[in-house]
Amino acid sequence: MAYVSPLHPPASTVRTVQKYDFISAFYDIFGITMESKARDRSLELSEITNGERVLEVAVGTGINFREILRRNRDGWSDGIDISQKMLQRANKRAAKTGTDNYTLQRADCRALPYEDNTFDLLINQYMFDIMPTVDYGKIVTEFRRVLKPNGRLVIVNTTLPERPVDRTLEWIFSVYPKSFSQCRGILVRPYLEKFRFRVIRREYVVNLSFPSEVILSHK
Repeated sequence: MAYVSPLHPPASTVRTVQKYDFISAFYDIFGITMESKARDRSLELSEITNGERVLEVAVGTGINFREILRRNRDGWSDGIDISQKMLQRANKRAAKTGTDNYTLQRADCRALPYEDNTFDLLINQYMFDIMPTVDYGKIVTEFRRVLKPNGRLVIVNTTLPERPVDRTLEWIFSVYPKSFSQCRGILVRPYLEKFRFRVIRREYVVNLSFPSEVILSHK
């Protein structure tokens, strides 16, 4: 188990935690308004089978984790995030599902606290687009490590606009990057392929001019 407790995280991580602790109270407004189409599509592509072992990395306020629990009542679902206040809100959502076959804990995506070959499915949404590019290799390597052979990985990110009409938020990000915790449009497929994930499908999804990519890949 390649896990290192993030007791002394780097300064950049501390700043990210502080920002997401701060915005946790109103994150759902943005998450539901601007991200809902891509989040829903990620669940469809995940094809969760009741009884699986599922991990969501960066659960945020638990918008998707709640639905994972509903679809996987006879399995086991784990969720992690680096923001304690986000996790508090996710716990409240999860408790309302009436199931207790899950854990939610604070952990770092670069050092996942799980054994090798543990999960059938790993879901990650809107995280790579705020992470330093130099960390992508560590993160994707950890994702691959904890997935079972042929395990599924579904990732959602803010992506580069493919149409002029979708460039509104790209301009906002370029002018006010700190307000979005350094969020920017990215293309994550090359990194998945570099670390030997088989990309099965990539879809471009737009919600109110907010462009996202949804990617399904297999270990």
